[in-house]
This record gives sequence, structure tokens and C-alpha cells, in this order.
Amino acid sequence: MKLDIVTPLGRIYEGEVKEAYFPGIEGEFGVLEGHAPLMTTLQPGIITIKKEDGSEEIIAINSGYVEVTPDHVNVLVDGAQPVSGEKAGDIAEAIEKAKKLIRDAANSDVLVASVEAKIESAARNL
Repeated sequence: MKLDIVTPLGRIYEGEVKEAYFPGIEGEFGVLEGHAPLMTTLQPGIITIKKEDGSEEIIAINSGYVEVTPDHVNVLVDGAQPVSGEKAGDIAEAIEKAKKLIRDAANSDVLVASVEAKIESAARNL
């Protein structure tokens, strides 16, 4: 399925993926090809992208919306920071930028701590 992630500053990700996981407002959820149509709000957290070749990319977001169709996923977010992949750059710097993005967006210390732990864990597993 095709995945597009766009911010007001431009496209962050575009490509074919096997599956993707999102920080939904009612909890984390995954999407595979053929998923039922869905539109929902995203909260601060990370998007995990699993590609056809088995590799993963992690993108931290602050808030936004996702539209799911059976063969396409469109994500519109206010801010995003790749933590892994070709757009991430230096991993340590990417992790710090992702943490700052989440801190600036979140109003809950528990949420911030949870997302920061997920970012660090995901980056270590790459």
C-alpha cells in the first residue's frame, strides 16, 4: 500500500509499505493493505513504518490526521521528525529533535515519557 506523510513544510515520507502503526487519539493502531476506510485524529507519538524488504522507519509526530483507504494511507501532521531512514540524518540529533517535537506538543509528562521511551527503543533496534 502507498503511504504519504505531509507537513505544512512539505512531504516527509512517500512510498510503498507493508504495514504502518500510528498513535491514534484512542490508542495505537496498525494498518495493512486492504484495511477498512478510516479517518481519525493522531496524538503526539511515533509512526512506525514497515517496508516490504523488512526494514523499518520511525517518524515522530506532534499531531495530525490520518485517512486510510484499502490501498493508500494519507497522513497530515503539523510537525514531524524522522528518527530513522534516509531523511533522519545523524541519529543522536534526530532523537533529540524528535523528543523536543513531542515535548512541545504534549501537555502530559506521562505521555512525553512514554513516547520518548518508544523513540529511544525504536532507534536502538534499527
